[in-house]
Amino acid sequence: MGELLVLWDVDYTLLSSAGLGTRLYEATFREMFGRELTVVAPKAGRTDRAILMETLALAGLPEPRARLDAFLAALARQSAAWLDDSSAAETVADEVHALPGAAAAIKALAAAGARQSVLTGNIRPLAELKLGLAGLGEHLDLDVGAYGDVHEVRAELVAVARQAAAAAYGVNFDGPATVLIGDTPLDVAAALATGARVVGVATGSFPASDLADAGAHVVLPDLTDTPLLVAAVTGQP
Repeated sequence: MGELLVLWDVDYTLLSSAGLGTRLYEATFREMFGRELTVVAPKAGRTDRAILMETLALAGLPEPRARLDAFLAALARQSAAWLDDSSAAETVADEVHALPGAAAAIKALAAAGARQSVLTGNIRPLAELKLGLAGLGEHLDLDVGAYGDVHEVRAELVAVARQAAAAAYGVNFDGPATVLIGDTPLDVAAALATGARVVGVATGSFPASDLADAGAHVVLPDLTDTPLLVAAVTGQP
């Protein structure tokens, strides 16, 4: 196996966060605008930048794009505050948990020599909060990940992660040397648009057939069969 960069999706691929992101959206909206957020745009597979652009528009705010960066910055502060406040984190700690097989899969890929990070729709402080609560920080180099404040289009995050990983490790991760693992057709589309390989896992709201139809190179029902997951990622039979 040559050098591989494995980029994990976070929500419903590695963990379930029990609506934590939505709660932080609501707290940030309340802080900024002094009223309750009543509707959140569809989230599956999308980046925080895309979700919040639509959410602010649905809330009736004029010129939502002009407010987006300020909202993302405030969301980052809220997330970081929860990350640093153990009492706040404890209120949701029982609800945020790793999905079956996630920790074993990360550990096994690390043992196989893969470089691992995340390619997630979450902004980094929110991703760090969720991964920390789920106990999944080990073996993930979050400095070479790509996060949801970068772009509204998920595929644009792949180049960001590749460049960071190349700078960190001195290795070119173009083409199939990058492997995305995710639970939505948008994860699959991001990989295919950038020449990466993709392993779909039917652990979210999309069945295996949807991931296969989207073009995933391999589709697994979940992460519980560790040898099968490692084989799928490394391209072994």
